[in-house]
Amino acid sequence: MQLASRFAFRSPVLRADYPLSDDQIRTVAPSIFADTPHESRSERYSYIPTAAVLTELRKEGFQPFMVCQTRVRHEDRRDYTKHMLRLRHASQINGAEANEIILLNSHDGSSSYQMLAGLFRFVCHNGLVCGDTFADVRVPHKGNVTDHVIEGAYEVLHGFERVQDSRDAMQGITLDNGEAEVFARSALTLKYDDSGKALPITETQILRPRRYDDNRADLWTVFNRVQENLVKGGLSGRAANGRRQRTRAVQGIDQNVRLNRALWLLADGLRQLKA
Repeated sequence: MQLASRFAFRSPVLRADYPLSDDQIRTVAPSIFADTPHESRSERYSYIPTAAVLTELRKEGFQPFMVCQTRVRHEDRRDYTKHMLRLRHASQINGAEANEIILLNSHDGSSSYQMLAGLFRFVCHNGLVCGDTFADVRVPHKGNVTDHVIEGAYEVLHGFERVQDSRDAMQGITLDNGEAEVFARSALTLKYDDSGKALPITETQILRPRRYDDNRADLWTVFNRVQENLVKGGLSGRAANGRRQRTRAVQGIDQNVRLNRALWLLADGLRQLKA
């Protein structure tokens, strides 16, 4: 499943450890507060600004902790272009991790409302994105958009119960060294499968923990180590020509989400095989 919208490399992004205010959001993503749809939209286009939906979601206990807006080539689309919010519900925040609803939309017709399930791990400040098996809600710009988005948010929220069950099951599964290496090799292929070149780094590198508490052999911890090392980059490797290099962080929003979802599905598939 592809994202309803794509975000360019180095799109404006703001993430905080506390709920973002409208003023903070507006500095990064003014398109969220568009007063009207883009002039290219017809009368059949049911326009509900994301700001109005955000107001209703806040009333339901959802708060934004991250915002992003894609860059545009044409300035007349800047205030209408695609944007993303990551929201948490008050009932879904704990000391180590927070479930997040990822909301995507635009006001120029380039995407519908879309909601995905996500998970934010505080220890490494790196947002996981759960796979297609849990939640992927899309709302077209037709009819009562606001109510459908609210319903979709709760549909994603209820899906977190299955995410929790899968996560708990992963924590109860121990991988031996060979199984962890196979998982890491598959993860490397997910990131570098379109290069047609030798892998720049090894399974051992992406299995290496960045902190003492992550030096465990359960599937959940192995998955998190691999995910963090692939997404954050900074690992020493070699290019196809033999030259030394460091792996780049995955900074493109769309690329980040796609890789995260693929890694989640890989880990969840292994969980089912080991169950």
